[in-house]
Amino acid sequence: MAGSVEALERRIDALRAEIRRSVVARDTARAKGLRAELRAAEQEWEAAITELAEQAGDTGDTGDAPPAAAGRSSGGSLLPVRDQVHHALTLLSVPAAPKLVAEVHAAFFGTAAAGALAAGKLTHLRRDEKRSFSSAPYSRPYYLCAALTAEHLAPARGLVAVSTWPLERRIVGPLSPRVDFLTAAVRVAERAGTVPARNAALARLVWRFASNIPGALGVAGQRGTVDPLTVIRAAEAERAVHADADGAHRTAAAERARRQLDQVDQLFGNTLRTLPGTLTRRGGTMPRGNPTVQEKTA
Repeated sequence: MAGSVEALERRIDALRAEIRRSVVARDTARAKGLRAELRAAEQEWEAAITELAEQAGDTGDTGDAPPAAAGRSSGGSLLPVRDQVHHALTLLSVPAAPKLVAEVHAAFFGTAAAGALAAGKLTHLRRDEKRSFSSAPYSRPYYLCAALTAEHLAPARGLVAVSTWPLERRIVGPLSPRVDFLTAAVRVAERAGTVPARNAALARLVWRFASNIPGALGVAGQRGTVDPLTVIRAAEAERAVHADADGAHRTAAAERARRQLDQVDQLFGNTLRTLPGTLTRRGGTMPRGNPTVQEKTA
């Protein structure tokens, strides 16, 4: 199995290099085909790495046992934090905060302590990812990157995304937090419905999603008794109300990002820069005329 994973990783690296060359050569048809191959290869890699983790005992039903009892490193998983985050985000399919990432990984992939996936660690991890991409673009199968605000194309505070997602999915507009929450609820409920015996962490996770969606708790509405199909129907019904407006906003912002940002900034966000023509007052700045001032981000 390890050989299979390594072969897939080499194939993914080769496909990314071919995509880069096709984009530079403006061969859009070939680039489109290669991207489809890349997505298929990444899905195979996800399946292979999940099987590898299961063989290592990572996905055994440990319930709420503390990390020490499981005898595992860093948050109770044999996988590096980077892979843990990627697994959780791939399941959610939308940008997410560190707390939700930790909860999802604990519920589906084993005991992951919140401290192992804390916000501070993910911030440092994202900075390392940016340095890696800047020095050798697309040398990794994926990068943990930033969600971008639709207004300023700056990093959205506290949200982590995956570089292989379309830019539109990583854009966060006014309606996006709710739409992404509903999308995540559907993904979690769909996956929960395939788990033969739900552990306590998974039951709590589904219940918390359902408790914030009208009609998702069903008739009983008691903790731990939520029907995943009811959650899916309620979440999709509300998501349909906002999806078109949110999609249009994200598409417009993504098109603007492709025109204005280089490859690094499209993944990790636009950096703050002081625009010319500003007057300083008491250590701050005051626009001269009416220039656009970008929001300061960490």
